[in-house]
Amino acid sequence: MVKGGLLDLELRRYARHLVIPEVGVEGQTKLKASSVLIVGAGGLGSPLGMYLSAAGIGKIGIIDFDSVSYSNLQRQILFSDGDVGMPKAEIVKERLLEINPGIKVKSYNVKLSSENALDIIKEYDAVADGSDNFSAKYLLNDACVLLGKPLVYGSVLKFEGQASVFYAKEGPCYRCLYPELPDNVPTCEEAGVLGVLPGIIGSIQACEVIKLIIGKGELLTGRLLTLDALEMRFKELKFSKNPDCPVCGKNPEIRSLKKENYDFENCKTDNKTSTMNENGRWEITVEELKRKIDNDEKFTLIDCREPFETRISSIGGELIPINDLPNRIDELNKEEEIIVYCRTGHRSHYAVQYLRDNAGFTKVKNLLGGINLWADKIDNSLQKY
Repeated sequence: MVKGGLLDLELRRYARHLVIPEVGVEGQTKLKASSVLIVGAGGLGSPLGMYLSAAGIGKIGIIDFDSVSYSNLQRQILFSDGDVGMPKAEIVKERLLEINPGIKVKSYNVKLSSENALDIIKEYDAVADGSDNFSAKYLLNDACVLLGKPLVYGSVLKFEGQASVFYAKEGPCYRCLYPELPDNVPTCEEAGVLGVLPGIIGSIQACEVIKLIIGKGELLTGRLLTLDALEMRFKELKFSKNPDCPVCGKNPEIRSLKKENYDFENCKTDNKTSTMNENGRWEITVEELKRKIDNDEKFTLIDCREPFETRISSIGGELIPINDLPNRIDELNKEEEIIVYCRTGHRSHYAVQYLRDNAGFTKVKNLLGGINLWADKIDNSLQKY
């Protein structure tokens, strides 16, 4: 039996959708014919994937270049202990097909970049943003504007979350709301995130995706929904299209994706090889640090993580948590070479920036990729987290 493009099994599976007048057979058929790309297989990507697959989205793409770590398990509910060390995108594909074998799932075990974003996104009707860094968010926004695709946005940190829909054809884009990269915004690694919060925001995103596809209800276009979970209060901020927006304004400057437009420091530091990049940030690779240690060169190694992290893994050095750094400057010698590391290279980047810009240190470098990349390339016995 086929009704409106739905098979008999699908009529039974989606029965609770079909009795909703705003969905019905027509809406469910639209869901079956649709395709959605989920960017990021983490805290937001988990509920997004689970609910969109259960809802019957015909094709789901999932892109993430990371592997599962123990620190993910507190909020990334598609994963379990046995998945640690495995590629996230592949695990998510497997889990979503278990939830709904009647859909198609395509995994991309790569990092979204200016080189591949347009080719990947153009295959899908809509994009759901589960990314955890600003470079990805600006890149996603610009790619979606250039391709005319709607972007369902989500973001979480500590007890706070945000959601919106950016669709340049009908309203403002991400750059209209955030024209420039915000200053001094901590990452999830630095500030943490309440485990259930991505579930709430990711579910809101999934709801917006479904409404978008079936063409019902009022979307969050031009509205930023914020949640303070500690006080359990939602607020709404209305914002408008910026006529001077560089990507969706009247005279757009951004007409293609150029790598230099998205070269931000983010939660997942790339495996770079230069000691100083084109932006003048002083850096050192794990291979270069290993050679220094092997050659018994003189330098000061600083671990800017928190004390509890050293119990998980350590490559030695003096522990000076990044928040304590301004009060412990006198312990450091400006004449000595100083190398700073953290978990992924993000906090140590800001530590190095502070020492160079505010304290006059000229011989200080950031360890690219941090201790996790050291574990990957130098010492596999170290525990990643």
